[in-house]
Amino acid sequence: MKVALGSQPADPGRDNEDFAAAGLGAAVLLDGAGVAGAETGCVHGIAWFSSTLGGLLLADIAARPARPLADCLADSIRAVRSLHEDTCDLAYRASPTSTVVAVRVQAGALEYLVLGDSTLLLAETDGSTVAVTDQRLDAVGDRLRGPLDALPTGSPEHAAALAEYRDALTGLRNRPGGFWIAGPDPRAAEHALTGTVPLDSLASVTLLSDGATRLVDSFQLADWKEVLGLLNSAGPDELIRRVRAAEADDPDGRRWPRGKTRDDATTLHWVMQ
Repeated sequence: MKVALGSQPADPGRDNEDFAAAGLGAAVLLDGAGVAGAETGCVHGIAWFSSTLGGLLLADIAARPARPLADCLADSIRAVRSLHEDTCDLAYRASPTSTVVAVRVQAGALEYLVLGDSTLLLAETDGSTVAVTDQRLDAVGDRLRGPLDALPTGSPEHAAALAEYRDALTGLRNRPGGFWIAGPDPRAAEHALTGTVPLDSLASVTLLSDGATRLVDSFQLADWKEVLGLLNSAGPDELIRRVRAAEADDPDGRRWPRGKTRDDATTLHWVMQ
């Protein structure tokens, strides 16, 4: 397998709450969710949660190839819970959570799982692309973002509206009519998007956090085929560089309203053939 991985925190010197890794025939990407510096009820923090869950999940899906990915995710959530339930308040409303993208090669097919708003980009050998993204978080966010997007990113007014938005979003987490994400409750894994694709139909598989997909879904400066061409020619670091350049051109979010001027950005690009 040929894998290229690039990742940058939103700002130098701050924890990168994304996590990505690959093993023989498997890969995972997680994007930790929460508010940096805010109370979460967890003494370890969001980066610890996403990296611990990601490492355990990758080990589990590689070690137990016959077990469904959703079951592996549920088991890994239980394992992380057992590691910190004695020290942390896992019933806290804003306890750490994470998106999850996981893939595994098994019996001539690629199995995949997507939970939360990270993206799996499948490049077919015929030149077509398919982006698999869990749209439920975006759908909930679109209903709530109006007051937030009307304000300059980084302003005191924006910060206050962002706090209200995040509080409302937290209230819709892991419940019907809201959205689903990996947290303390393993039942969230039951709501992941899963599927299989014939392995011989794939040229590459790419896992992206939402900080890396901004060039397409937030800024509309490229489409998925253009992103794929960039990854194949220049790699993940160049994709992230272009995202950072666009963010720098719109620091107050006037052109592209968003919660954060910059976000952690991670891309894992796996060339199959």
